[in-house]
Amino acid sequence: MTDMAVQIKDLTYYYPDSAAPCLSGISLNIPRNRFIVIMGVNGAGKTSLALCLNGIIPQLLEGRLLGEVRVGGKDARKTRTQSLAGTVGLVLQDPESQIIGLTVAEDTAFGPRNLGLSPGEIEERVQTELAKTGLSGYESRPTDELSGGEKQRLVLAGVLAMRQDVLVLDEPASELDPEGRARLYAVLDQLRREGSRTIIVIEHAIEDVWHRADEVIVLKEGKVAWQGEPRLLFQNLPLLYLLGIKPLTVSRYFWPFVEKGWLTAGEIPLSIEEAAGLLPKLPVREFSATAGEFSAAENRQSSEEGKDRQAAGQEGENNPAGTVVIRGLTHRYTSSVLSLDNIHLEIGKGEFAALIGPNGAGKTTLTKHLNGLLKPVRGDVWVSGKNTREFGTAQLAATVGYVFQNPDHQLFETTVEKELAFGLKKAGMSPEAVNKRVEEVLHDFDLTEYRGVHPLTLGKSVRQLLTVAAALVLKPDILVVDEPTKGLDWPGAQRMMGIMKKLHREGTTVIVITHDMELAAQAGRVIVLKDGRILRSGSPWEIFTDEACMSSAGIIPPQIVRLRQLQQSLSSLS
Repeated sequence: MTDMAVQIKDLTYYYPDSAAPCLSGISLNIPRNRFIVIMGVNGAGKTSLALCLNGIIPQLLEGRLLGEVRVGGKDARKTRTQSLAGTVGLVLQDPESQIIGLTVAEDTAFGPRNLGLSPGEIEERVQTELAKTGLSGYESRPTDELSGGEKQRLVLAGVLAMRQDVLVLDEPASELDPEGRARLYAVLDQLRREGSRTIIVIEHAIEDVWHRADEVIVLKEGKVAWQGEPRLLFQNLPLLYLLGIKPLTVSRYFWPFVEKGWLTAGEIPLSIEEAAGLLPKLPVREFSATAGEFSAAENRQSSEEGKDRQAAGQEGENNPAGTVVIRGLTHRYTSSVLSLDNIHLEIGKGEFAALIGPNGAGKTTLTKHLNGLLKPVRGDVWVSGKNTREFGTAQLAATVGYVFQNPDHQLFETTVEKELAFGLKKAGMSPEAVNKRVEEVLHDFDLTEYRGVHPLTLGKSVRQLLTVAAALVLKPDILVVDEPTKGLDWPGAQRMMGIMKKLHREGTTVIVITHDMELAAQAGRVIVLKDGRILRSGSPWEIFTDEACMSSAGIIPPQIVRLRQLQQSLSSLS
């Protein structure tokens, strides 16, 4: 048996009808029982490489593949995907594409059943893996009632139940709350300690993987652009910028000290704990000045929020455009699980609000009441003075623009141009007015070059951008975006946040649902939900420094907040 879990030699792959290769000249050797992280911007070829490892490319997605790919000694080009499934477990970006069963237990059992295992062995595996992924007690829960994060955990449980030698996880934590991310990586840590699996993770975020990875591989334009030890990459900020990878906040915070000669690049911290250990090496005055400048720049958005805000009043129907008033909102899905419990909330015109909380807290359920996708079981919701009970979703589209977690759920036309025109035509606008508005949006969102392209053939970041553009085409008073940066690389996330901030400056009420606490820290107001109730609402600083609230919601404050606390403690000592 070879010591290599994965062997790739001169891999080049062309998608059908594509003149340019998606992967070009890739050669890699991955030893058994290693933890490998693959990074790179959207479109770099990361997912395509993952699909080559279990034979989906080229057996199901055809095209032209050159070179060799061997996994566990098996030729992935010639071994049937059904046979490779016993060796390679793959968790895809979109969990819904992998869920088959009607209930959680049924879905987790699907793979083991296909291995021909006994009922007792199947049940043991189901219970073990559901416990590992935090889904014990969910066995009979319908899979279509799970939150995005719960679905992601379910897919992981199903893959773990197969007990394959090689695990390939494509952004496995993109929909998980901080506690869920910690649980996921704790499971992977356990597998490493057992020495039983080779783990390959595709990730955009550094914080969870820098201290776990044995090796990092960065792809760029289908080629290996960098390969080596994690610290050599993550402490080299100029290289990270070049590769389009977001540095850790703590590393950006300390980089000026490298430029001033106080530190070497090899001393750049990758955690708050490492940062605290560096303090004796730095002049207090120099550190405090840099810390203050950095904190001010990072949090300027928050300090400017709420100026000239037109607050919502007590009577919902009398409120102006851009306001949200919720009174006693309760919602229950068909499984009798109470997803929202007596919610009272007001969001004023022009606010930038972030909804955070654990998976299944009710965040998406709450916002689906704003545009009429869901109707209250009890209570009332007013948006721009309209009671959502009295209006349909189509009627509310001009008031509330809504962007789903998965952009593919709301793209249905055959070209980008038609996608943008759809809502305008439904609103009864003249052909001339439709064409004019479409041209404006194409220009504003840099989508002109894609006007005749089928939306589903676009890259993830462009599809996500298109859904936001389509939601804004009718110039709604309120924009709701569910996980705006999920699955986006750093350039794509920066672009998306730039759009959110621009809309906010122009007076649009912006509401985002996010598990990205650095994004939430840029909002003017953070609303924490748990178990269908509002735990607390306040400024980012108030929320993220409330240890009891953070602990209850299972949230880890962003590094910028912990850095500011470090700065304050240093200032008090000096």
